[in-house]
Amino acid sequence: MTSTIARPIPDTPRGTEPGAPRRESRLRALDGLRLIAALMVAAYHYGGRGGAVTEAWGSSPKVQFPTLHAFFAYGCLGVQIFFVISGFVICMSGWGRSLTSFFASRASRLLPAYWAAVLLVTAVFALPVVAYDAVSPSDALVNLTMLQQPLGVERVLGVCWTLWAEIRFYALFALCVVLPGASRRRVILFCALWTLAAAIAHGADEPLLDLVLMPEYAPFFVGGIGLYLVHRDRRDAYAWGIVGVSWLIGQHHAVRELWHAPSADAFSNRTSLGIVLVVTLGFVAVAAIALGWLNRVNWRWLTVAGALTYPFYLVHEHLGWVVIHGLHRGLGLASAETFALAVASMLLLAWLLHRGVEKPLTPRLRAALSGRL
Repeated sequence: MTSTIARPIPDTPRGTEPGAPRRESRLRALDGLRLIAALMVAAYHYGGRGGAVTEAWGSSPKVQFPTLHAFFAYGCLGVQIFFVISGFVICMSGWGRSLTSFFASRASRLLPAYWAAVLLVTAVFALPVVAYDAVSPSDALVNLTMLQQPLGVERVLGVCWTLWAEIRFYALFALCVVLPGASRRRVILFCALWTLAAAIAHGADEPLLDLVLMPEYAPFFVGGIGLYLVHRDRRDAYAWGIVGVSWLIGQHHAVRELWHAPSADAFSNRTSLGIVLVVTLGFVAVAAIALGWLNRVNWRWLTVAGALTYPFYLVHEHLGWVVIHGLHRGLGLASAETFALAVASMLLLAWLLHRGVEKPLTPRLRAALSGRL
């Protein structure tokens, strides 16, 4: 695949009408990185934390994975890597789109698999043989809106808090960039103002500002946007400045949220250096893709991997616990075998959701929402 980032690219490429989406070659390495981030989160949920997963194993994951649990504990940082990827992808996909097209694209991408996952997890947890409690029917219905978190409703999917962060990012980007029309200058201004406003919100400790501006996650979204600008022009000093500042602030928030002093009562003792290293590797991986260094990683199966990532992410946590309980406590399989089979079964379920739900419903929903807004 020939790189197109060796020279600056104007805001509106020659021969392209203003407002028309810029054609991009598929970055299959980005699909692979998505799957890696999802597997990191799965490792965290299965073996890197305490809580409800202990019921699935019958004992703490510390007992099941005496050495690996310390590494699995860093898997939660897959979420921050997801946010960097999201910033990159949303800027790429939103550039040149109308607001209607952007909304239709995002809604049709997120909703079909999400609806299916909510209904599936609710149904499984309602079975008498499952040890976990299902949410009430009313709360399950509210979960279909993706607004359960601000409404204070119990979540069906534990991971859906990240989707609430994504939705707020989409809203900010849509209002500030997509609606007036994306351009390099406008995107840079958006990144600068959001970074500054998020820092002010953090200092003000005002719940409404925190809710809108997401100071702990903004640096990762902004960093991804900056890396897309680097993808368009690797010599863009402003873009590199956005990436650098985002990394500096992002690692600070990650350490602040995830580090704690060593304690015998804590499940994990992540080091601040380990947290910074994982965050840095996430930024470096997306930067390598943006610069075209991984263009040779162009295997077709990575497209399938990217397609499975979202449904896998949705269902892996709670349904994975059910599988772990059945295999480990029910059938007596060893911890390593149970872990591998739980991941494999959730990947298979993700494939079924992709083929049976996303492929038929996504284009139909996109077409239905692409009318006049």
